[in-house]
Amino acid sequence: MRLQKILITGALGYLGSVLMPYLNEKGYETIGYDTGFFKDCTLWPSKDENIILKDMRNFQESDLNNIDVVVHLADISNDPFSDLNSEIIFKPTRKFSLEIAKLCKKREVKFIFASSCSVYGKASSFKPLTETSNTNPQTPYSLNKLLIEQELAKISDDSFSPICLRFATVFGPSPRIRFDLVLNMFVGMALTTREIILNSDGQAWRPNIYIKDVCEAFKQAIDFQNGDSYPLILNVGDTSQNFKILDLAKIVQSTVPDTKIIFMQRIGKMDDKSMDLVRDRKIQDGVDTRTYKVSFEKIKKVFKGFKCNWTVKDGVYDLYQILKQKKLSEQEFKNFNYYRLQKMEFLHKNSLIDDNLYWTNRKK
Repeated sequence: MRLQKILITGALGYLGSVLMPYLNEKGYETIGYDTGFFKDCTLWPSKDENIILKDMRNFQESDLNNIDVVVHLADISNDPFSDLNSEIIFKPTRKFSLEIAKLCKKREVKFIFASSCSVYGKASSFKPLTETSNTNPQTPYSLNKLLIEQELAKISDDSFSPICLRFATVFGPSPRIRFDLVLNMFVGMALTTREIILNSDGQAWRPNIYIKDVCEAFKQAIDFQNGDSYPLILNVGDTSQNFKILDLAKIVQSTVPDTKIIFMQRIGKMDDKSMDLVRDRKIQDGVDTRTYKVSFEKIKKVFKGFKCNWTVKDGVYDLYQILKQKKLSEQEFKNFNYYRLQKMEFLHKNSLIDDNLYWTNRKK
């Protein structure tokens, strides 16, 4: 029997850099596509094998030859940057996501979409939200994820059922680490400065998932057969791993010796340019309006063998040990290459990409 061949879009990102080697180790054959915005943003060497530099707007039906499954990670993973309108940034991602899905439907290729629990946005209660709960996205990024899900629903039927995985907030090690993700940032701060600086009052709720559990969820989705909903939408995480931001900081504080927790607003640095990398531009007056707890009971019933093996506490300790072993310095931690918004702004302001996010030195 021929091994399944998996095509991963966005293979040179934070998730893709871990997912491809993970699937290869599990015996799958993989090929990766990526436009290369973060190709050189490696904190340590990445196992980049069988990856093609390609803009997803140029995806063609022939790219699906001999492909069994598409795992669609490619996206702009931050909100608008520079002076670009959100539609300029996100509309193309909706268009190519739908076009790739339509080609998958035509060629009978399974399509797995990496969505986000951030579509829940601002919950009206503290009851954990299920896949049927109301969505309330608070940012253009989250709204875009929801709109793609809705477009996929329009082309779904009993012959083509995309799987939309709404991931909790991811954290954990990757060669292309993102220090703009809350727990990655907290661990990086604690290790390099012994201070965790909070953008907000820390009272907002977030679900959390370790990157190794994310990879296993994708594997389960690849192997899954016979869904009964079109598309199949699943929250991915563990219900016990919903925490307030302040409590996440305290978990990191208990892991990294002699670490202090500091509130940016209380020390009067909300407008301090030295805080640009760690400041969340979506937080106003020290309050994060994005707050939600999520239920992850459905995925355990649908994917019979799935469970999250990593708690926040265990994952934080693992990440801390890896970064300590890598001798992460404060200079490295503050390198803009590990912050998606700042990296994209750098590429745009230096005319390496144009207003339509095409490389200026590469044929479109």
